[in-house]
Amino acid sequence: MLELDEVVKRYSSASEDVRAVDGVSLRVEGGEMVSLQGPSGSGKTTLLLLAACALRADAGSVRYQGRDLGSLSEQQAAQYRLGEVGLIGQGTHLMARVPAVENAATKLLLGGVALPEARRRAGEWLERVGLSGRTLHTPEELSGGERQRVAIARALVGAPKLILADEPTGNLDSQRSQEIIALLGALAREQGAAVLLVTHDGEATAAADRRLLIRDGRLEDDASARGDAVEGARGA
Repeated sequence: MLELDEVVKRYSSASEDVRAVDGVSLRVEGGEMVSLQGPSGSGKTTLLLLAACALRADAGSVRYQGRDLGSLSEQQAAQYRLGEVGLIGQGTHLMARVPAVENAATKLLLGGVALPEARRRAGEWLERVGLSGRTLHTPEELSGGERQRVAIARALVGAPKLILADEPTGNLDSQRSQEIIALLGALAREQGAAVLLVTHDGEATAAADRRLLIRDGRLEDDASARGDAVEGARGA
């Protein structure tokens, strides 16, 4: 479903030229959850943004269901993110003073769904992430973990076929983390979604179908990532 072929993304400044992603090739099929680990600055978030067509590759190709994302116009790229992608970032970026249910319904509303139906569907997703009693609370009235779960519900409410999650459990306690990872795994299995998960969570990595490691913008073999996950679990 998602395929990257020899993808390069550079960031340039007056003093240096950094290859944040350096010749990465990978595939994520529908129905599988793939975890991506790596140290800070290794290119994990950049890779997710390339897959979301929020960044454009400098070389190589990024394809979704065979379509070259590099050929999309800005409007087409925005439509792709709205209709096909569930992007869970490290920041929640919720609308201030807007109830959780309407924050979670944002993508539906942008897609033309009427407000009552959008609120109903968003409410179901808030229930799935454990916020059924907080639907009318604004971000100012929610904890950091609750805001993170609203953002997760917002990303998933449109039943995206490609889920790109950047440390989705970073602000959650262990129980909620397990629930969110189980939910992402269920979406892969039951709805055929392709899930690419950036995480430092050993339990999340262990739940993935495949584990990848990225260092200095380059992918390393699955065995290395598996070993890191085991060490992380031992140290937890």
